[in-house]
Amino acid sequence: MTLEALSQDPKFTPWWWEAAPLRPKSETALPARADVAIVGAGYSGLSAALTLARAGRQVVVVDAEAPGYGASSRNGGQCGSGNQKFTAAELIARHGEKKARELVAEGLAALRYLGDFIEAEGIECDFSRVGRFRGAAIPRHYENLARDMQDMRKLAGFESHMVPRAEQHAEVGSDFYHGGAVLPDDGSLHPALYHLGLLQRAEEAGVQVIGHTPVTKVAVESEQVTVSTARGRLQAPCALITTNGYTGAALPQFNRRIVPIGSAMIATEVLDAELLRRLMPKNRVVGSSSRIYHYIRLCPEGKRFLWGGRVKGWGLPEDPSGFVHLYRDMLRVFPELTGTRITHCWSGYVAYTRDIFPHLGHRDRIYHAMGYCGTGVVRATYLGNKIALKILGDKEGHTAFDDLDFRNYPAHYVTCQTVPAAIEWYRFRDWLERGT
Repeated sequence: MTLEALSQDPKFTPWWWEAAPLRPKSETALPARADVAIVGAGYSGLSAALTLARAGRQVVVVDAEAPGYGASSRNGGQCGSGNQKFTAAELIARHGEKKARELVAEGLAALRYLGDFIEAEGIECDFSRVGRFRGAAIPRHYENLARDMQDMRKLAGFESHMVPRAEQHAEVGSDFYHGGAVLPDDGSLHPALYHLGLLQRAEEAGVQVIGHTPVTKVAVESEQVTVSTARGRLQAPCALITTNGYTGAALPQFNRRIVPIGSAMIATEVLDAELLRRLMPKNRVVGSSSRIYHYIRLCPEGKRFLWGGRVKGWGLPEDPSGFVHLYRDMLRVFPELTGTRITHCWSGYVAYTRDIFPHLGHRDRIYHAMGYCGTGVVRATYLGNKIALKILGDKEGHTAFDDLDFRNYPAHYVTCQTVPAAIEWYRFRDWLERGT
C-alpha cells in the first residue's frame, strides 16, 4: 500500500511553498560594491543582513537559487535549543563542566531570541511554543532520557519533565514509544512564511537580495574581498558566508568542513479532525530517541501530518520510491493512517560538522556562520545576528561557540560518499534494538 499512497501525483515541492512560493527569477543587476557582501539568502544571511543594515551598512546578499530555496523553506519548522545533540554527561566529558554549561545556556538563549525576534518584528509565521515530546524508541532509552533531563536541569536550568508509557497518550496517541521527555519551551513555525517575513524586513531595511546568482569564487584582494559570480563581480571590505548545507566547491575553505546530509519530508492529505486530536492531543512537535530519528508535527492549520527523516541512498530522492521509508515509519507509529494519501514530498540538505556544533568566526576579511546540524531554524537566526555584531565590532557578538575548532573532515570526498552507508548501518542497529 505504501507506494500506491505515494503514486497519486504528489507534488515534489515543499508543502510550505503553497503559502509562501519562491520568488521568480529577477534581472536585478549585481552592484559593483557594498559595505558587506553576504553569500547565502537563508535564515543566517538575512538575519545578519538585517542587523548590519540597521546599523547603517550597505549590504548585498547573493544566492545561487531563489532566496530561501534551500533548508530555510524545506525544514520541519521545529524550534528547539539544539541541546538534544549531546547528553549533559557527554558535554562535560568533552568540554568540562563550565564550558558545557555555557554551551547549553547558549542554546537556550538562541531559542528565547527567536521567539522574541518574531514577536518584535511582527512576522506572521504561525510561531507557537507548543512543546516537544521526545519519545523513547526502546525501554532503555526512557531511563537514559530521564537521567539526562535531570543532569541538564542541574547543569543549566534546562526545563523538561518525563512522561511514562502508561501516560503518553496524553502527549501522542501511539503505543510505539516507551514513554518520553517533554520539552515545554520548544515550538513550531511555518518555515517558509518565517523566511518570507525575514526577507521582507531585510529589504525594508535597505538590503539588496539578489537570487539566481551562483558564486564562483570568494577571494581577499588587498583591502577588499571580491565575490565572483556568474553575473559579475561584487567587492566589499568584508564578506560573510552563510551557505550551510549548500556550501559547494566554489568555497573550498568551508566546503571541506561541512558534510551535507539529506533530509526528506512528506505531507498527508487533509485528515479527520477527531483522528488528529486523538493522535496529537497537545499539538506537540514529536521526535524519537533513535539514532536515525523521525520528526513529526501537524501543519499550522492542524489538518494534516508532516513527517520527516533522513533520506535513503545517495543524493536526494527523485521519485516517490525515495519516500516510501518515511511512509512506512509513519504507519509504525500511527497504524490508523494506513491508506492515507500523500500530497507533497520533498527533500533538502542539512550541514553537519565534525563536532556537531555550529561555527562562526572569520579569517582575514571573510566571515562565516554555518554548520547547524539540523537545528538551523533557531540557531541560524541567532548566529546570523551574532556574526553581524562581530562584523560591527560589538562585544555582544560573543558566543560560547566562538572558541570551538572548525575542523576539516579528513578525506572529505570519501566521508561524503560513505554517509549513506553509515545512515543505513545506524538504521539497521535501531531496527535490531526495537526488534521490528
